[in-house]
Amino acid sequence: MKLSKNCIILIGICLLVFCGNVYAETMYVKDVLRLPLRTGQSTEYKIIAVIESSQEVEVLLTEAEWSQVRLPNQKEGWVQTRYLSSEVTHKIKLENLEIKHKNLMAQASALLEENAKLKREKKKLGAQFNDNEKALEKIRSDFESLKADSAEFLNLKTKYDTAAAELADKTQKLQKLEQELSRIQLYHYIKWFLAGSGVLLVGFIIGFSAKRQRRRPSLL
Repeated sequence: MKLSKNCIILIGICLLVFCGNVYAETMYVKDVLRLPLRTGQSTEYKIIAVIESSQEVEVLLTEAEWSQVRLPNQKEGWVQTRYLSSEVTHKIKLENLEIKHKNLMAQASALLEENAKLKREKKKLGAQFNDNEKALEKIRSDFESLKADSAEFLNLKTKYDTAAAELADKTQKLQKLEQELSRIQLYHYIKWFLAGSGVLLVGFIIGFSAKRQRRRPSLL
């Protein structure tokens, strides 16, 4: 009976050792200042390294109050198990939060800069929009003036065309009147010339007759 108990205990220890060597577990050093890494399972053993708080270690074997661990630099030793934790420590959480906060602040700064840039662009676009509105209003006013001037120009052109047509008609009539007047004047000139010529001819005949009559008595 005693033999069977000893065998069972021995088998259990072997299983513990075997399981400890096969299944490595990642754990963290608790929030303490420094944790010495020793060559054996006692404070009497030599310290071969000092592990900082929140340092990640690989647990190779756990026996009672001590655990065999491997550091990231592949150095192996023993530390007290009570200073190890499977949960992420507050220091790591704080560091992660600080990193997240730093990233968020960087994002917020980028967003603020982008927001300021958008505000400047909005202000610039607003000024351009106001300038375009003023230019459009001026174009509209110039168009209305041009349209009014065009209407007035068309009205004046119509009046000019009418006056030009009337002037051409009157010019034509005047030319006809001048031709008629010239004809009448020529007729009067001819009439006066003929009348004068007739008077002269009559005078000449009368004078010639009178002279002839004066000559006849002298011959008798």
